Amino acid sequence: MTNASFSKNDDGRPRTGYAGPYRAEDMDERARTLARLEQLASLLDDRFTLPGTNFRFGLDPILGLIPGIGDSATAALTGYMILVARRHRLPASVQARMVVNLGLDWLVGSIPLLGDLFDFGFKANRRNLTLLRRHLGPFDV
Repeated sequence: MTNASFSKNDDGRPRTGYAGPYRAEDMDERARTLARLEQLASLLDDRFTLPGTNFRFGLDPILGLIPGIGDSATAALTGYMILVARRHRLPASVQARMVVNLGLDWLVGSIPLLGDLFDFGFKANRRNLTLLRRHLGPFDV
C-alpha cells in the first residue's frame, strides 16, 4: 500500500529531508563541473606568464583593455560560475560573495587605466573557484 503524500526517489525509496551521502554519479558530475570551472578560471586569470617573472595573467585583463565590451564579456563568463553555484544550491552568503567578486572586478575594471591595472591583480575567477571548491567537495581536479 502506497501513501500518495510521499514522493519517491529514483530508486523507489520514500523521499525524506536528508539526502544521504552523495551518489557516485553526483560526485562524478561535481568533479567534472569543477574541472570545467578550473579551465575557465585558468583561461581568464592565469593562463599566461609574463616572461622573466612569475607573474601570471589571463584573458580577463587583456579583454578589459577593449573599451566598453571587454569587462562586460569577461563578467558574463564569470557569471557562469555563479549560475553553477546556484544550480548546486550553495548557501546564499557564498553566492553573494561570488557576486561581489564579479561586481568588483567589473566595476573597477571598467575604469580606464586604473581598472586595467586592477584586472591584472584581482583574480575574481580564482576567488570564486576557491569558494566553489570549499562548498562542492574535496575533489582533486
